[in-house]
Amino acid sequence: MEIAFYIIGAIALVVAWLALDLHLGRKKHLKEIKRLKFPKRQSEILLYADGNLLYKDLFHDMRHATNHIHSLFYMVRNDHASKEFLSILKDKADQGLEVRLLLDYFGSFDIKKETIKDLEKHGIEVEVYHKPAFPFFFFSINQRNHRKITVIDGKIGYVGGFNIGKEYLGQDPEFGVWRDYHLKLEGEGVQDLQSQFIQNWEQAGDFPSSEWGKRYYPELPKGPITHKLVPTNGGHLTETFYKLIQKAETSIIICTPYFIPSESLLDELLDALGRGVKVTILVPAKADHALVMDAAFPYFATLIEAGADVYRFYLGFYHAKVVVIDDHTCDIGTANFDKRSLFLNNEINCLIFDKEFVHKTVQEIHKDIHNSEKLTLEFIRNRTWMDKGKEKLSKIIAPLL
Repeated sequence: MEIAFYIIGAIALVVAWLALDLHLGRKKHLKEIKRLKFPKRQSEILLYADGNLLYKDLFHDMRHATNHIHSLFYMVRNDHASKEFLSILKDKADQGLEVRLLLDYFGSFDIKKETIKDLEKHGIEVEVYHKPAFPFFFFSINQRNHRKITVIDGKIGYVGGFNIGKEYLGQDPEFGVWRDYHLKLEGEGVQDLQSQFIQNWEQAGDFPSSEWGKRYYPELPKGPITHKLVPTNGGHLTETFYKLIQKAETSIIICTPYFIPSESLLDELLDALGRGVKVTILVPAKADHALVMDAAFPYFATLIEAGADVYRFYLGFYHAKVVVIDDHTCDIGTANFDKRSLFLNNEINCLIFDKEFVHKTVQEIHKDIHNSEKLTLEFIRNRTWMDKGKEKLSKIIAPLL
């Protein structure tokens, strides 16, 4: 009995220490953060919902780069898709271009040290973001640079939900078809993607801030689509979602692989339903991480009871991060509708204010809903006792899922 008491006490102390580390680490991070703020811009924007089409254009633009390539990915796998991506970077570096590759420490853990050394032998500069650090070790290992940004010659920019790996091409049998949304920008907005990459690059390498010349920031034409890039750093994302939800008059569509909102965001959605706004949520039917789907069920039940529609994509895996407000605004980027994106990750989203673009995006979403099943309260209530037990556990650790 005495041994059990000591074990329980030790576990309680560890949990308390982890919670304090997480709280104080985030508090220090928010105090020191240097968040970039960008104005509304005008660019030409293309939407991708298929990894094969995205990689085709991304790799084509990289191969035709003439000055530099800056690429930041949360995750680069160690497979044939990643090898093609890295091979292009090596070829361009061999041609004399400046090539910089920025990776998240945990997201790109698959990349071997030998691979990084080989990249550097070709003249590629490689930096790793969010290495574990003291004094707030637990907080540091939970931070992620979840952004996916590629800038080519300062003239073409890519941003969105796709990483680099075969599953994003639908070639992993465990997940099947992979649905995600990504953007290609040409025009004024590219300079903001460049600025965000450079800030993260300097932070990752602990480089002093310096002037980046005109070749990194060439003159850019205005495009037809008004938009605004919104980077967040473990804070401020809630404000973005708040403002979007509060503006809604007729409809809100939320597409996300992980739906674990804060209580205040849940209240905002319930308020929207209360004023007659149609709320539609689209998530995957299968999970790629333990407990993330279990954590979502309590929120689903509350929202369905209030009149929301929740759909689960069954054709493969659904990884899109999209919020659509009425017929005039959509938000596409790297941030999930979950507590990790809200309170821990570095993210970047693109707010787009263009009815025609919003219409095209909604058309893509409707294709995904067509390959989804509607979630019911009966299904939620009739889950097994084991599933409901996982739900209770997931609620405790939801901020880290």
